Amino acid sequence: QVQLVESGGGLVQAGDSLRLSCTASGPISGYAMGWFRQPPGKQRQFLAAISWGGENTHYKDAVQGRFTISRDNTKNTAYLQMNNLKPEDTAVYYCAADPMMRVNTEYDYWGQGIQVAVSS
Repeated sequence: QVQLVESGGGLVQAGDSLRLSCTASGPISGYAMGWFRQPPGKQRQFLAAISWGGENTHYKDAVQGRFTISRDNTKNTAYLQMNNLKPEDTAVYYCAADPMMRVNTEYDYWGQGIQVAVSS
């Protein structure tokens, strides 16, 4: 059973940066990782995905250029670097893992989510 734990969230000001981490335990070898967020009162949104080897990435258009996904398989950890944060980035952020790199929510495993709040 794969377990995912997010960390690195918090309250920041507009223009600040944050790096979220997602540490996996269990048989994660070969799995792609994805990051999603769910703003208050809205559906969960795809943000970025990365293949197992890190050679392929995909981003939601709205965050391309501000957010960067990466991973370190020696640490079983994926990251989401978020720069120039805006109040509309306020949401609960989730990481997910699946054998396939997906841009939808059909991932096999999910973290519990972590809050990011951006004040203006």
